[in-house]
Amino acid sequence: MKSKYRINAAIATVLAACLGMAAPARADAPPLDLEVRPSDASATVNTEAGGSAGDAPADNPQCAAFAADPDADVGDIIRAGCQPSLAQMSALMDNPLGNVAMLFTQFDIYQLKDPNTGRTEDKYNYMGIAQFPKGLGENWNLINRIVWNVPSMPLSQSKIDRAGNLAGSQYGELQGAITPPTGTTPLPIDLFPGRTTGFGDMFYVGLFSPKKPIDFGAGKIVWGAGFDVMAPTASEEILGTGKWGAGPSALGVYLGSKWKLGALVQQYWDIGGDSDRDDVNLMNLQYFYMYSLNETTSIGAAPNIIANFEQSSGNKWTVPVGLGINKTINIGKVPVRFGLEAYYSVIKPDDVVGTEWNYRFYIIPAAPSALFSWMQ
Repeated sequence: MKSKYRINAAIATVLAACLGMAAPARADAPPLDLEVRPSDASATVNTEAGGSAGDAPADNPQCAAFAADPDADVGDIIRAGCQPSLAQMSALMDNPLGNVAMLFTQFDIYQLKDPNTGRTEDKYNYMGIAQFPKGLGENWNLINRIVWNVPSMPLSQSKIDRAGNLAGSQYGELQGAITPPTGTTPLPIDLFPGRTTGFGDMFYVGLFSPKKPIDFGAGKIVWGAGFDVMAPTASEEILGTGKWGAGPSALGVYLGSKWKLGALVQQYWDIGGDSDRDDVNLMNLQYFYMYSLNETTSIGAAPNIIANFEQSSGNKWTVPVGLGINKTINIGKVPVRFGLEAYYSVIKPDDVVGTEWNYRFYIIPAAPSALFSWMQ
């Protein structure tokens, strides 16, 4: 009998290159110096240099003009030997297909509820996403996202192993997650009490995106389309699918002066792996809505709608809504975004365990891709 115990493996909406490992634009430049000098158009990085992001050389009128233009291209700013302001970096980070490298560190708490007993338990997850663009000629970018996660499930893998191959169920949906499908009668949350923590499945998402956005009213539209791949890297059976998976993905975003609206859709089908594990046929639709309170602060949310097509009709969909806030600040020379969001599932599975509440905290350091020659 197939083992039915799974955890979602995480896919996420925007990450960037591990900043400490990225090569700077100039081979002789020390890593991570966001202070740009007028004499150095290649924009190197020095973490020990004084000042903060947005400090333009006082005697450089071009830098002053860039600083006064909130829509200035950050790449042009850096190539001119000037320093992008914090507001300009925050706007660049708002674009999930932009010329920016970001490293997402995200922590989630999921309140799981068994609809048959009313009992609740908590699931935890750390997710890391590294995102970076790679130029493909003059007109296109390939946006690369590498996703890994460390889930903690409120079930004991050792007790499940001792019990043998009994029927199981999914336990909620992670943000950007791949939720392993199940098709059997669910177990109560407390049937195998304990906790299993370890490494989950890994994912790669590649999106081909035009470098030039589309003008739309007072804002712009950016889009990308590509593919995603899932690898069965989980350290325990209930922490992953046991399957290789792949499918199409697409992203569209409206970037206005105040509103940022968009959605990322991903479809996964299993294409190999453990034949004793359940098939995977799952869609993840992450929609997001953000309203800018000022140049560095926004309210909104980015919940994930999950459609598990291996489930029966009443158990296929999980639809959360929520609200949160994020703020971008400088830590030394590096712009870093902090965010906090909460979601409630207005639609959730009728007969299997699902996520009722989800609380999320994230930290995102970023750097312009113009600093790194290999991304051009």
